[in-house]
Amino acid sequence: MKPLMDCIGKPLFWKQPHLMESLFELKEREEVFGILRFKNGFGSRAFGTTAEGEWSFKRQGFVHTYVTIRKSGEEKNYAIFRNNTWSGGGTLELADGRQYQANSNYWHALFEFKNERNVPLMRFTNIGGFKLHAQLEIFKSSSNLVEAPMLALLGWYLAVMISRDGEMVAGVF
Repeated sequence: MKPLMDCIGKPLFWKQPHLMESLFELKEREEVFGILRFKNGFGSRAFGTTAEGEWSFKRQGFVHTYVTIRKSGEEKNYAIFRNNTWSGGGTLELADGRQYQANSNYWHALFEFKNERNVPLMRFTNIGGFKLHAQLEIFKSSSNLVEAPMLALLGWYLAVMISRDGEMVAGVF
């Protein structure tokens, strides 16, 4: 697997290779730069890998949901993403106190992380499809950001969870 940060400014694509498998790959052409695998097709626990590291993601809460992010092999949270459904996004809070804002459009077909100065760091677009997919653009403003690979995984994790939530609601009606 090649370092994700080698792809700044290049179009990357999250794809689900097999419909019946909860595995997603982040690719530039045929080269894999990241993997997100859910423990099972219904739970919220997922594991993400890039050349820069490995993280786990787990959604918790009911009314006020949040996602815990941990580095592989560690027991303490590396970060927490607090969802804000009404504003179409949320806030990522790192253990050291830094924060990143996440914004989404109404249809959740676009998702973006910004730094504390409101500068875009990366953007997910064209999110959707029967086999879930999206395009990821990593901006130069992320070039020195140690958290950028984790953000690329977290953003996709959130997109998958939103898609699953929509499927469950559609199944109810």
